[in-house]
Amino acid sequence: MHNQISTSVEVLHNGGLVAFPTETVYGLGADANNDDAVKKIFKVKGRPTNHPLIVHILSSTQLSMWARDIPEYAKNLAEKFWPGPLTLILKNSGFASSYVTGGHESIGIRVPSHPLALELLKSFAKTGGFGIAAPSANRFGAVSATSAMAVKKEIGKYLDANDFILEGGECEIGIESTIINCLNESPSIIRPGFISEKILRTNLGIEFVSKKLNNQISASGEFKSHYSPRARVVLNETALPGDGFIAFSNINTPKGAIRLASPDTIEQFARFLYKALSDGDEKGLSKIVVITPKGQELAEAICDRLFKASNSKHLEN
Repeated sequence: MHNQISTSVEVLHNGGLVAFPTETVYGLGADANNDDAVKKIFKVKGRPTNHPLIVHILSSTQLSMWARDIPEYAKNLAEKFWPGPLTLILKNSGFASSYVTGGHESIGIRVPSHPLALELLKSFAKTGGFGIAAPSANRFGAVSATSAMAVKKEIGKYLDANDFILEGGECEIGIESTIINCLNESPSIIRPGFISEKILRTNLGIEFVSKKLNNQISASGEFKSHYSPRARVVLNETALPGDGFIAFSNINTPKGAIRLASPDTIEQFARFLYKALSDGDEKGLSKIVVITPKGQELAEAICDRLFKASNSKHLEN
């Protein structure tokens, strides 16, 4: 594993891309201070250049390098939930170029908790790196990758010979980080994730304001169409023979439908979701029916991804 980390660090310093595991999904990383390398991310993903990237850093001690005028509540969020699946949108200090921020005055920052991601960031820092800019390792608008094999299948043909995929097993959480807008007096959630508003309020006593204040904020996953397989995703309808089917294990598979996932818990639903959608494409299915989980918190985050997947036809791979 040490050889993988050494290779990854060398690739980053040489301006290449490294796909690496986080606790949420795999990221497609570049040296955040190398504009030419960052541009390659947009090319490989087919991502609009005005859509900002998230910078992954080693610890909250680096926060003031990348951001300015940091609210006290944002510092508390970082102290409590980093490393972890939480991204903070803050005012750019100017250290990040417009290529990373998509031309915006804000910047998204997080500290991942996956051991390999942290080891990569630590080794990169020891050799002069400051942060890794990394969106999810997939084509723009498509299903996020939760394993190294999924990365290879999704974007392998777009990577150069000097790019690298860091093998780190299956991602534990399976959906992207919670994103919080920290540009105002009070925070607001831009994208729901594993860390819910209830968890945030319970731990810190912070009151969150309406998402309407996020109208001028651009962040990952904010398009109405996103997270989409090639198959058409349909929610809460009866699956017909030949359709893919995803639902909790206590829900029977309709006759003739093809079961893609049978999670027992809400955590398993999140962890298996993207692989199940991708498996539907592998099987050449034209439609996937999903019976969405009910409730708030993580169920809300899963439904956010599924609604966008069902609302879309993403860019062709």
